[in-house]
Amino acid sequence: MMRQYYAAKEAHPDCLMMCRIGDFYELFYEDAIVASRELQLTLTARDREKKQPMCGVPFHAAEQYIQRLLRKGYRVALCDQMEDPKLTKKIVRREVTRVLTPGTAVDAALGAEQSNWLASVAASGAGAETRVGLALLDLSTGEFRAMEFAGATAWTQLSDELGQARPAELLVAEGMGVGGASSGLLPTLREGAAKNGAPGGLLPTLHGETVKDGAPGDTSQVSESRPGAPGSVGEAAFEGVRTRTALEDWVYAAEYAVPLLRRQLGVLSLEGMGLGGHETAAVAAGALVHYLQKTMQGGLEHIDAIRFHAHDEGLTLDAVSVRNLELVEPLFSGESAQTTLFHTLDACATPMGKRLLRATLLRPAAELGEIEARLDAVGEAAGDLRGREGVRRAMNGLLDLERLLGRVALDSAGPREVMALAGTLGCLPRLREAVAGFRAKRWRELATGKSSTEISTGESTGQSTRFCTGFDAMEDLHERIVKTIVEEPPVSFAEGGVIRAGVDAELDELRELGRSGRQALAAIEERERQRTGIGSLKVRFNSVFGYYLEVTKANSRSVPADYERKQTLVNAERFTTPELKEYETKILTAQERSGEIERRIFAELRRQLLDAAGRMRETARRVAEIDLLACFAHQAALRGWVRPEIEESGVLEFVAGRHPVVERRMEEAGGGRFVPNSISLEGWMGGSAGKPTYGDKTAMNGAPDSVVDSGVPGASIALITGPNMGGKSTYLRQAALLVVMAQSGCFVPAERMRLGLVDRIYTRIGASDNVARGRSTFMVEMTETAAILNTATARSLVLLDEMGRGTATYDGLSLAWATVEFLHEKIGARTLFATHYHELTLLEERLARLKNLRVTAKETAGGIVFLHTVEAGAANKSYGIDVAKLAGLPGSVLARAREVLKLHERAETQQVGAALARGVGEMSAPAMQMTMFTPLSQKIVDRLAEVDLDGLTPREALNLLAELQRELGAGS
Repeated sequence: MMRQYYAAKEAHPDCLMMCRIGDFYELFYEDAIVASRELQLTLTARDREKKQPMCGVPFHAAEQYIQRLLRKGYRVALCDQMEDPKLTKKIVRREVTRVLTPGTAVDAALGAEQSNWLASVAASGAGAETRVGLALLDLSTGEFRAMEFAGATAWTQLSDELGQARPAELLVAEGMGVGGASSGLLPTLREGAAKNGAPGGLLPTLHGETVKDGAPGDTSQVSESRPGAPGSVGEAAFEGVRTRTALEDWVYAAEYAVPLLRRQLGVLSLEGMGLGGHETAAVAAGALVHYLQKTMQGGLEHIDAIRFHAHDEGLTLDAVSVRNLELVEPLFSGESAQTTLFHTLDACATPMGKRLLRATLLRPAAELGEIEARLDAVGEAAGDLRGREGVRRAMNGLLDLERLLGRVALDSAGPREVMALAGTLGCLPRLREAVAGFRAKRWRELATGKSSTEISTGESTGQSTRFCTGFDAMEDLHERIVKTIVEEPPVSFAEGGVIRAGVDAELDELRELGRSGRQALAAIEERERQRTGIGSLKVRFNSVFGYYLEVTKANSRSVPADYERKQTLVNAERFTTPELKEYETKILTAQERSGEIERRIFAELRRQLLDAAGRMRETARRVAEIDLLACFAHQAALRGWVRPEIEESGVLEFVAGRHPVVERRMEEAGGGRFVPNSISLEGWMGGSAGKPTYGDKTAMNGAPDSVVDSGVPGASIALITGPNMGGKSTYLRQAALLVVMAQSGCFVPAERMRLGLVDRIYTRIGASDNVARGRSTFMVEMTETAAILNTATARSLVLLDEMGRGTATYDGLSLAWATVEFLHEKIGARTLFATHYHELTLLEERLARLKNLRVTAKETAGGIVFLHTVEAGAANKSYGIDVAKLAGLPGSVLARAREVLKLHERAETQQVGAALARGVGEMSAPAMQMTMFTPLSQKIVDRLAEVDLDGLTPREALNLLAELQRELGAGS
């Protein structure tokens, strides 16, 4: 047995080997030590000296222990018994049947709205010719995606996608040298920040290591550090990915990976999947399929299609913005999910709808036609209470169709799961009928329209075939299941009775034989009692001795001579007879044969279900979209939200808008009414009149209400000042959330909203650091700001909150000032800039498309009252000392703070006013601030170190200074 274990461990040295022995999964040696530590199990040993440690878990409860190991980032190999111990006299043969990894596990504890992504990254080229392919697969649902990024910003775009997906496991090539590309493909932190403005600190594993097919902490498998290898880019492109697995470079060769992907999908060409011309994405997907086959994930029939997503096909949100806006997860760990937009909007009735809602919030639409189609559907359903509730009631009882199909494909579905699938399929005709009652274009497409998913047949005719036409309710599959499996099946086949009567004639005969055989045994027991006169004689059964007659010791003298003794116990004797042996053979054979037939019929049913996997996944997609639209309509009708006006302009305007999350939490807590606010911005799309220069006195001293001849009627930048706790950050987030909702196709909490399509939302909100990667709070802030300034466009929405507060006052003020000017002059994006630097309000006199807004507060005898209202104009103070008073600072500290504040305010006002009066030319004078990055010639340093100052005459000193000065001039 241990030889089998050693052989399996040698083949999978990077896994925790769980070896099936009887009713337990056992682990040995180092694996046992790790498992006992992580699972809090008792560590035992196979020998008295305890040199062979071991621990184990019960076979029937192994799933929960395995999932705990996978969540910690470990890989687990299952070494199962390949023979029935009762049918062999030798040691039972054992083999590894499956390798479970964080990205391939089907976790029962996974939330309905969550996906367990396995990611694969391929790369080719360098510099401007860089191409990076990304493939994402959720094995539990069969959802398969591919993306490709090109150019100098490819790694930044990849980082954004991985930040949203947050895969459980990432596959990379050992050298990232796809297609013969040179090493050094992945940028370092400094290169990425300098070239792309991307945040660094990327690609950690659980313990900051790259594992070559390994578990975290297995330092023996850490890949060799070399330029371009995954192990050398701990600060490069994959932030937040806990488990990374390095595959051999040949797996990522196009001549291997692409044909493998085609075979898995059953097509001759990938053109119909959208992968034409995207070889790097296809290579990443092919490598992912190789990994699934290598880890023996069983049947992958439900993975029969892949969808290509262009990076710019929707509203882009990077990981920073997703976190700051709390779209799907709370900003701070441990907080309630009620703080998220997902929780606020979630009224979905199905798990598929919840996952689509989450995906939609992370990537809202950016195409006007798609958004309008959704809004039309939502508007019709919101105005039709009976129709809307009919659709929502029709989805009651709909379980997770995608994951049930995944369990069938992975051969982990039992009879009860298949009957649950039947129950879900039984709800579909009623849902189709309910949806058919609507008239909006999107509703008609979902109910009766043709599927948009096409698969190329690869034939020379160029024809394509569709999964289905209209909403496929799959009545045939439902009928097949309910006619095959009993209404309330047992948990497993061991109990028998899974298949309905009438399905198989032989099975019915064997069942009847089993029933008559048991009746015959009862008759034998009664007859033998009468024949022997032993009233306590019983016919019994166990798995070792089969059927036997049991007689107590007191009655053993009355046993007939034809009884054959089988076993002697302390208080009883066990016998058998030729007749009993005959019936035992019939009954046991019938039971065993019945089990074989039931398994065969179930396997045939499973094959039929998998043959229809494409139909099921397309129907699941339609159900998810129906659920999403019904959810949006329900929220709109319940909360009185309005339809936003979406257009191609650069406008952002809402009247009496409300923060959806804060408003709902205030309602639930009985905390009063949310104070609505409005805004009107318009991005600058070009035109010389809309871009005043620094020396334009007209623009500096009297900014017009509109920019003449530029098509821009108002400001593109709102500079927001006001007190702490006044609601500036809420106002910023509110604007972004309304944009996300509108472009997702959802109605919004406002009296009116106009929105020109936004291509990307940027946020720089709050303070955080990453000391482990050498990044201070201010460095994080500047890195995020750099990403905005380097990649934002006129169609972007930029939110900047308290920029520059992480450094010295004048440093921060200067950076904030220059950033506002850059956004105004170079980018023109719709920008909300919240600040406590009141000096920045002077920019309204210099920049034509900037306007001041303030969050109001009222001073009373009892202290400050926050009104939470945003109005035009600049705030005259921040009330920071008043907020400190509310926090409980000592009175003496507050009094002294007020004295110091008056002195500084007087001095700063005089200095800034004088600087503006001098004009821009003098403001551009050389800076006096010291710099950390000015290089000093090592040759000059060495000469100064060699000089004997005590022996140097005044003339020699002057000559030396002159020489050093000439060298400095020559070096510059």
